[in-house]
Amino acid sequence: MTWDWTPLAEELRAWGQAGQTLPLWWRDDDAVAATPQLERLSDLSRRLGLPVHLAVIPQAARPDLAALVAQTPELIPVVHGWAHHNHAPAGEKKAEFRLHRPLEAIKDDARRGLAQLCDQFQDRLRPMFVPPWNRIAPEVAATLPELGYRFLSTATPRAQRLAAPGLEQVNTHLDPIDWRGIRGLADPDALIGQTVALLRDRRLGRADPQEPFGVLTHHLVHDQQIWDFTEALLMQLLQGPVRIWTVPVH
Repeated sequence: MTWDWTPLAEELRAWGQAGQTLPLWWRDDDAVAATPQLERLSDLSRRLGLPVHLAVIPQAARPDLAALVAQTPELIPVVHGWAHHNHAPAGEKKAEFRLHRPLEAIKDDARRGLAQLCDQFQDRLRPMFVPPWNRIAPEVAATLPELGYRFLSTATPRAQRLAAPGLEQVNTHLDPIDWRGIRGLADPDALIGQTVALLRDRRLGRADPQEPFGVLTHHLVHDQQIWDFTEALLMQLLQGPVRIWTVPVH
């Protein structure tokens, strides 16, 4: 399937003409095991030359996932909450790390998540916290640096560089899945238009141009259309004036 990438190509050309460079990163959520879908993800990452940050659910992570990551340098594990369990009451948006339970219990889950994945992935793990459903209370975020985290990742353009002292916010901005509708590929023209609008805001100073632009995927639920669009989108972005960003080790 082909899509019209002309608007994105033109926006990236404008970046080049302005002498601007787009920092680019990739995050994929909900990893728990070595699966055929994950192997497909790592193959795509390898072919593109773009590492993918794998948000791993600590409580559910299996040993075969750590074994695969150990031999797959393009997969960068980060911490995806604790159990991906919703603690919000009925009628509220799902969340694991908002204040629906005592702060100390929430902190303990964030602490356990980092400790468990450090044990599994050793020095391959990067100090980034990804709250399930991209939702976290500011009071919880403020405690993450004391637990050992240095980065927080949710969604939409960040309002400021630091989510808390010692905690840099690096979000994702484009998710190709229509979660509220068909749960397949969202309208491709709308996705391309959304990408162009986000990049234009950065280029014109309406959004932080220093924040890495994040593409968010979920390898376990991709159908063929989502795989195809994701690959095409990332290829188009990589043809522009981009700098690949990854979470620093420390």
